[in-house]
Amino acid sequence: MEAAPGKWIIDGTLGGGGHSEMFLKAGARVTGIDRDPEALAHAGARLAAYGDRFSTWQGNFRDLLEIPEIREGGKADGLLLDLGVSSRQLDSAERGFSFMRDGPLDMRMGPGSPRTAAQIVNEWDEADLVRILFEFGEEPKSRRIASAIVREREKRPFTTTLELAACIEKAVGGKRGKTHPATRAFQAIRMAVNEELESLAKALDAAHQVLRPGGRLLVITFHSLEDRMVKRFLRHRSSRFVDDPGWPEPRPNPDFQFELLTRKAIQPSASECNLNPRARSAKLRVARLLDTPA
Repeated sequence: MEAAPGKWIIDGTLGGGGHSEMFLKAGARVTGIDRDPEALAHAGARLAAYGDRFSTWQGNFRDLLEIPEIREGGKADGLLLDLGVSSRQLDSAERGFSFMRDGPLDMRMGPGSPRTAAQIVNEWDEADLVRILFEFGEEPKSRRIASAIVREREKRPFTTTLELAACIEKAVGGKRGKTHPATRAFQAIRMAVNEELESLAKALDAAHQVLRPGGRLLVITFHSLEDRMVKRFLRHRSSRFVDDPGWPEPRPNPDFQFELLTRKAIQPSASECNLNPRARSAKLRVARLLDTPA
């Protein structure tokens, strides 16, 4: 990120405030965004010692252009998007994200999310359940799981995370491996609840309007769908020319805006994964906004 005094960085996914704290320690000014009021309160208290160099804005990172300073014409030196659910949310049983702790079927990252996990599980058609489990969770047993959910909810609606996890585990069958059989399904439902892919697409499209020339975009993903979306976006936006089999020659790319600073995603080392097992699937991609984008 090259955080330093005089630079303004937007932490688009504030969470517990760990990344923001690193930028603040380097001397930068930081605006932390989160749709979760609990996260904003926690991080605000944690980073209060940095005074007016740290501020927060409650909202979804899909709405970057609505940040007051951006609306007034300001441009950031850096934008970080650390995708997925935060550790604080995952460890809080009452938020309903975890299949290891009993809690209500909620999974909303913030009060503005359009629906809860309970609504999806208990009200959506079987075909729609199959679709999100397969598309968002890349779950090979999506049909079997969706069918089991529909059968069970006819007896009584699902109300807790452990009820749903037990249903999925029974539907999948077999012995547990290192990964809980409900992992992919819970991930898919959470992504549907919070419209995560739609939010990511809008945030990426807005990045060049938020950053100053030379500003850096950092995106951390934990899910192959998200990583592919980021990879495709950056590959296209960093290509000077585009080609098509029907064209006589390549043409200038009107979306040429970024320079890739990492050709491949940066992944955690084995020692980092040992210290923080949740980092094992993380991928970081980095790009710089061109001084004179197309």
